Amino acid sequence: MTSTHTHLIWDFNGTILDDVEHGIRCTNAMLTARGLSPIASVEAYRDIFGFPIDAYYRRLGFDFSKEDYDAELAPEWVAMYLAGEHTCTTIEGARETIRRVKSMGIPQILLSATETEMLTAQLERLGLREEFDEIIGLDNIHARSKKQQALAWRQRNPHARPLFIGDTEHDAGVADAVGGDCVLFAGGHQSETRLRACGKPVIGQIGQIVAYL
Repeated sequence: MTSTHTHLIWDFNGTILDDVEHGIRCTNAMLTARGLSPIASVEAYRDIFGFPIDAYYRRLGFDFSKEDYDAELAPEWVAMYLAGEHTCTTIEGARETIRRVKSMGIPQILLSATETEMLTAQLERLGLREEFDEIIGLDNIHARSKKQQALAWRQRNPHARPLFIGDTEHDAGVADAVGGDCVLFAGGHQSETRLRACGKPVIGQIGQIVAYL
């Protein structure tokens, strides 16, 4: 891993925002309404969740021949999520770590598979909007990948040595795609076992990321 990084690129959901249980509640409401088995626990969720989200929905049993993911399922979930999103707080230590890194003079980028306006509104609610030098989200609510956004950032910053911090296999893959380093946080949306299989350092507390900068 590079000894000195020029940028810290943050994931949002499950890395900064503690929304795992809220997300499960929303998904379980949709599953139950369709007579499908709900997700039994946070542990079970962390073992099945992944990107792209439509593939994850298929694993849960949603029938796309009956309901279109883009037109019906994704909007339904997002509406429920936004209705209760205000109950979600930040991951323990995330706010303090963001401010510590800022005090170190290291630019911080937020890169998320969340739609950009929704992401910005969430950051403003949390009082974190001004902490980031750049906020990069998607132009839709379908949460398939943030790889293209990361590649575009890399084209704009060809000489950067970025360190990514996230909580999923997708974060590791995005970091690899742009030639960046990556540290994974085991308190978010995927299990520590799955994260360790990525071959990246895994941390249990967000504040530990500072040691990798």
